[in-house]
Amino acid sequence: MTDEDLPASEAARARRRDRDMEAERRALLRPGLAKSFRQLTEAAAKPPKPKQQKAKRAKK
Repeated sequence: MTDEDLPASEAARARRRDRDMEAERRALLRPGLAKSFRQLTEAAAKPPKPKQQKAKRAKK
């Protein structure tokens, strides 16, 4: 379906939804958020590290 096939209220709702999704995408690209965005994407791409067991302390 295209915007021409939809009633006016539904077409307006679809345009608002598209505009809101585009605004969220642009918000990720703002200066200052680039570093955190990069960290998130790199962390998601790396496999998790194996857990290391802590050395037990000797009791006094």
